[in-house]
Amino acid sequence: MNQVPWYQQLREKRLEYGVSQNKLAVHIGISRQYISEIETGKVTPTQTLQNAMFDILEQFNPDAPLEILFDYVRIRFLTTNPKPVIEEILKLKMEYMLHEDYAFYSYMEQYVFGDIVVMVSPDEDKGCLLELKGKGCRQFENFLLAQQRTWFDFFMHVFRVGGVFKRIDLAINDKTSILDIPFLTEKCRHEECISVFRSFKSYRSGELVQSEEKPDMGNTLYIGSLKSDVYFCTYEKDYEQYVKHGTSLEDTDVKNRFEIRLKNDRAYHAIVDLMTYEDAGRTAFSIINRYIRFVDKDEEKRRSSWKMNKEWQRFIDLGVNRKISLTTKPEPYTFDKSLRWLARQVAPTWKLATKIDELNQTSVIKDMLEQVELSERHQKILMQQTIPIEKVIQPLSDNE
Repeated sequence: MNQVPWYQQLREKRLEYGVSQNKLAVHIGISRQYISEIETGKVTPTQTLQNAMFDILEQFNPDAPLEILFDYVRIRFLTTNPKPVIEEILKLKMEYMLHEDYAFYSYMEQYVFGDIVVMVSPDEDKGCLLELKGKGCRQFENFLLAQQRTWFDFFMHVFRVGGVFKRIDLAINDKTSILDIPFLTEKCRHEECISVFRSFKSYRSGELVQSEEKPDMGNTLYIGSLKSDVYFCTYEKDYEQYVKHGTSLEDTDVKNRFEIRLKNDRAYHAIVDLMTYEDAGRTAFSIINRYIRFVDKDEEKRRSSWKMNKEWQRFIDLGVNRKISLTTKPEPYTFDKSLRWLARQVAPTWKLATKIDELNQTSVIKDMLEQVELSERHQKILMQQTIPIEKVIQPLSDNE
């Protein structure tokens, strides 16, 4: 059976993705005529250009090269009683929350289920504070799914009870390397980022012994002041996962991440826009376009007239020209973090002690386990780890 020529595969994929020859040519930086000649087999480009054509075309894959999700949610509720926040808003049962007599941000205590945290203060001006970091958002999505609710349902309830939005992070996951963080950093350094912001910061981390896999690793770019009510953070997500979990760079689904970090009124208005249009792409990219654009320097023109950089334009086009739904990635609360710590810090010594027991015919480890009693905190975590999700969530009322 004859194999389909590569240039025919290119044409079929381009048509499948709805990309014109002209659009592909513009983003590659060659002429439309050259694309036509390639697709008909009249010319054969270099292998480097062939690879680049497929890579760029893949960025127009309708199967979501970009996705948007919540990566941080912080909401204040005007009550000093955590029970209605937990049971009526989060719709979780209070009895399964772990109580801790400390908290952050000057709060006195907190109720925790995994990474879902409700902090409590006796001060009525502070009330209760719900904090969901990245994992907390994913874990809460797991509960939302079981409750047959969405983020929109949850936020509608928050509006009804007068919740105050303190911080919202919208994360845009780039799954096909559309963004180039070092490239954008250089644009900032050369004043090719036109923005209402006045500052940027960039960081690059790596290993003392660098691998050939990726010589420049761990690039992060902040645009705007971290103290302001809105700023952006974009970084190489694949390297973050490599550092945290040892996941190879090729095996990560998300290559880069662009985070929109919003506080106070900016967070509130973003949620209002999202609730109004139910279009996460519209909300996210309208914020981006309001604050920044990357351009190419042209000494013959005023800076305000410099043309949009084509790589940045491709990122913007993907967000603006197609509706990007809000993605959810529900994850259950797991004990993985503690197990990883156990594997790193305790397991080698534990194995050594076990071997010594075997050789000396002693039972030190066995006796130790039998004498240890689980604290109330450990017993609560044990319950959280083993109880079916249906028992944790509150039943929905008839009008929900």
